[in-house]
Amino acid sequence: MWAHSMTVQDYQDLIDRGWRRSGKYVYKPVMNQTCCPQYTIRCRPLQFQPSKSHKKVLKKMLKFLAKGEISKGNCEDEPMEPTAEDAVAGDFALINKLDIQCDLTALSDDLRESLESEEKQKGKSSKREDTNELIQSQDIEEKLGSGEPSRSVKVHTVPKPGKGADLSKPPCRKAKEIRKERKRLKLMQQNRAGELEGLQAQCEPLSSSPPKAKCNQPKSLEDLIFESLPENASHKLEVRVVRSSPQSSQFKATFQESYQVYKRYQMVIHKDPPDKPTVSQFTRFLCSSPLEAETSPNGPDCGYGSFHQQYWLDGKIIAVGVIDILPHCVSSVYLYYDPDYSFLSLGVYSALREIAFTRHLHEKTSQLSYYYMGFYIHSCPKMKYKGQYRPSDLLCPETYVWVPIEQCLPSLENSKYCRFNQDSEAVDEGRSKEPDRLQVLYKKAIMPYGVYKKQQKDPRDEAAVLQYAALVGQVCSERMLLFRN
Repeated sequence: MWAHSMTVQDYQDLIDRGWRRSGKYVYKPVMNQTCCPQYTIRCRPLQFQPSKSHKKVLKKMLKFLAKGEISKGNCEDEPMEPTAEDAVAGDFALINKLDIQCDLTALSDDLRESLESEEKQKGKSSKREDTNELIQSQDIEEKLGSGEPSRSVKVHTVPKPGKGADLSKPPCRKAKEIRKERKRLKLMQQNRAGELEGLQAQCEPLSSSPPKAKCNQPKSLEDLIFESLPENASHKLEVRVVRSSPQSSQFKATFQESYQVYKRYQMVIHKDPPDKPTVSQFTRFLCSSPLEAETSPNGPDCGYGSFHQQYWLDGKIIAVGVIDILPHCVSSVYLYYDPDYSFLSLGVYSALREIAFTRHLHEKTSQLSYYYMGFYIHSCPKMKYKGQYRPSDLLCPETYVWVPIEQCLPSLENSKYCRFNQDSEAVDEGRSKEPDRLQVLYKKAIMPYGVYKKQQKDPRDEAAVLQYAALVGQVCSERMLLFRN
């Protein structure tokens, strides 16, 4: 469906029923019919722990910022992770592949003209407030993340092995074996230390000095992202969140630079011909949004709605994450980056930054606690990687309840389409129960569907309206206005 205007709460409720947006085009896969069922996936950032490969990406960025070091190739034990932007590109490519086209000619000319004139009037009358733009620099976020004073980054370098093999030394062992051995020795030492502490506790009086804190607690995501850089760091990375709809002054000022990054990305990464990623295509796909900008006293400082999260390296844009900030989540729409910086694994890095950003927003807005990653397609390697951001949940396509991904994977191994809710009696609680209460916009008047259908006897129209009601659910059908011509 084409969404001219939508509240953030309506869109939150729609994505919780399996919908997604691409620009102002809002779509929902027909799950039990499509060749590749697309399950809505969300990560739980408050419990998120970065994996080993996630930590490597973050360390790689820190090394690059601190010393300008560029890692050559992937480490042997680091799995190849498809990047977030490939996945979202997959979302969009699927729309094109399934030949779903939004035919705007169906809208009558007079309606289009009236909408355009309304938008022009809105543009003249509304004063766009840019004071709430959120600028997150590496320095500011470091304070938010750890609350610790600046300290220099310690980069441990591994000595390079000699060219010739030294036969007097024992043969090389695999890194995995060495790690296992170290872990075993560490556990033995801890056990011995524990036994000694027990003996000392029996023999010695209580010491007046407080016990030393144990330092083996794993670093948080924020510690890993916002680790202090030395004063003479090679590069400076800054992340700015700018409102894309309605366009803020910062967004307008950086539009051309941002578009050029997008164009290069589409041509190099997705092999688009130069005439395909046009300004109008970029605007329609990644800048236009039906979401109305909203602010509330308990909401995020930047407000709710659609934003571009710009990654500035040494004063130039190298990547842009397109996101929606909704009442309960940050929803990732797309990511594009300068192909010259592919070595920084910006797909993974930006996803980790967006998870940290969600955690930061949660500090003020407690109900905002999820990170939506679009669609998970178990049969598609480019989309499967999303399941590596744990803990995460998949949306049941029949009852629209969230189920931990671990419980879903065995079923997905056996069948592409699955109902994840194990309760066979459970139904869709938000289903359309009273379609006559659905709100319709007809001849510039708002009316319930029960009134409208008495004026409009076309059975095909009734089937379309009832399908819409079933897909959006009762609550949204009563809040949103379905345009009928």
